[in-house]
Amino acid sequence: MIRVEFLGPIQKDPLELDINNLSQLATLLQETPEMAEWLANSAVAVNDTLVSTLNFPLKDGDKVSMLPPVCGG
Repeated sequence: MIRVEFLGPIQKDPLELDINNLSQLATLLQETPEMAEWLANSAVAVNDTLVSTLNFPLKDGDKVSMLPPVCGG
């Protein structure tokens, strides 16, 4: 199982999913309109390392983090 965490202002509980890559996660999350907007603007990390491709392979026990943009000073 893959654990998906939503950080910052994304108001969604963590998910446990049986998926093989980030493309599958994107497909699942796009089914909800508010998540589709976050997908377009968020960075994604797998096991605390930023990734930039939806074809990134996932294996059992991986943690995916959705990192929304934030502003600060």
